[in-house]
Amino acid sequence: MTSTVGPLRGDGPPLRGFVNLIPSPVATQALAAAGADVVMIDQEHGPIGPENLHAMIASTAGTRCAPWVRVSRIEEGVVKTALDAGADGIVFPLVSTPEAAAECVSLTRYPPYGRRGWGPFVAHSRWGVELFDYQEQRGGRTVCAILVETRLAIENIEQLCQVDGIDCVTIAPFDLSTDMGVPGRLDAPELVQAIEHAQDVILRAGIPLGGAALTAGQTEGLAARGCRLLWHNFDVLMLKQYVKETFQWRSTHP
Repeated sequence: MTSTVGPLRGDGPPLRGFVNLIPSPVATQALAAAGADVVMIDQEHGPIGPENLHAMIASTAGTRCAPWVRVSRIEEGVVKTALDAGADGIVFPLVSTPEAAAECVSLTRYPPYGRRGWGPFVAHSRWGVELFDYQEQRGGRTVCAILVETRLAIENIEQLCQVDGIDCVTIAPFDLSTDMGVPGRLDAPELVQAIEHAQDVILRAGIPLGGAALTAGQTEGLAARGCRLLWHNFDVLMLKQYVKETFQWRSTHP
């Protein structure tokens, strides 16, 4: 996959995404080689520094998996580090206003469409292009994805979706439920209503929709809804769950 912009806006099956919190290129490579379309390297919640970040992005080379990076905040320095390490896209957390969304777009675009600084000295190698060809061949393909995680973002969803340059919007139910005062209660009526309203607005705006698809039922429902990117699970939670499941195989004898 040379870029996720096209497949996100295509009419094929939804893309399959996984969240990568383990600070290891081995973990990233395993996710990519197993068939993930997108791996979100998580610097917001994972203990991932710049050296590991570059190695993790590089480990997706030779696969169809696109390396995205969820940055810790909307800030030029952290975005520049991720993009210049070779990230295909940036996922911005806690985007609640159209002004913040416009800033996200600006940080992922070169002038005159944004204010991304030029310096793909490392990034060009990940994508197999020459240094001075990177901006022309890759610069316009960078994915700008935002997360809807707050009550304010739900209130502003129509204005958020009017910001030009947003390539994907994912509604994050865990943070949203916490902000709405129903932490972890994903079936709370007010949360379900808020998510459905936001989904309707995003889809009407023609922006690719992302969603948390942690079960087969959620996957089927979101795909039928028109979701273009399904976030299936977190690497560290999959590992932990598998270890727990093996306990059931064990004999009752010591």
